[in-house]
Amino acid sequence: MTVEQTHAVAEAETGIGRLWRGLRHVAASQYRIINSNGLGRIGAVIVLFFAVIAILAPLIAPHDPWESLRDSAGKIASMRPPSLDFPMGTTFLARDILSQMIWATQTTMLIGLVSGLISILLGANIGLYAGYYGGKVDEVLMRFTDIIYGMPFLPFIIVLIALFGRSKWFVMLAIVLIVWRTSARVVRAQTMALKQRQFVTAARARGCGDLRIIYRHIMPNIAPLLLLYTAFNIAWSVIAEAGASFLGFGDPDQLSWGGMLYEMWISGQSRTAWWWFSAPSIAIVLLVSALVFVSRAYEEVANPRLRQR
Repeated sequence: MTVEQTHAVAEAETGIGRLWRGLRHVAASQYRIINSNGLGRIGAVIVLFFAVIAILAPLIAPHDPWESLRDSAGKIASMRPPSLDFPMGTTFLARDILSQMIWATQTTMLIGLVSGLISILLGANIGLYAGYYGGKVDEVLMRFTDIIYGMPFLPFIIVLIALFGRSKWFVMLAIVLIVWRTSARVVRAQTMALKQRQFVTAARARGCGDLRIIYRHIMPNIAPLLLLYTAFNIAWSVIAEAGASFLGFGDPDQLSWGGMLYEMWISGQSRTAWWWFSAPSIAIVLLVSALVFVSRAYEEVANPRLRQR
């Protein structure tokens, strides 16, 4: 190995080491924030529980969620209440609700997580550029945000699905195009305040470019706020997906909690099959509440005055 190759390998190892140390530092800081708040700890445990179920869905689901099952006597197990054979009961088509819940967790978590992360990325960048540059840039971006505020979610997703078809990807697209707007306004307000600070003036005096100032100096100072709205956006994405699926605009090829409620409603069993209604409803409430609990921990970091209450 030549001297140049040796130096290249050493630099690569150093870079990996710095990246690993940085990731450990970020993980440790997030753990301290969540662990400092009682509700935050509870919320994190619930979210982690659902995440593990989503990852292990193919391994832990006892039945095929689309299969019509029979009981030990060979009869079609339609509309069976919870029992030892079917812990969460069965549907009108004799499908195991427990298996459907497990697979639906995977879909709901995927749509919520991806939509929430993309929406906060979009909203944060629009807010950063609008707040930092001001003037015409701010005017154009904020008027665009106002237009999005005037677009109700459900009619928008109905039009989108009517044009492109019922697919989880278009549901995610509709969620992203609507959910980002609140975070953009909040980030803009914080950016407008931070760009007047002395550390930004000093960075500009040292010759730092706009992008470096935005992403190296301003963005780290609003990181708790971004994490707060990330949790909010994921929660709103879960609610939006459940609402769209319940109205029949979800992906018919993917199980989700809202889709299960939709099937229950169109089967005409909403007043009798309490077990069919309860499982996805409780899961939606638990996950959304858990995300709100996690956001509470970040809210105390973003607004320290809340700790005094």
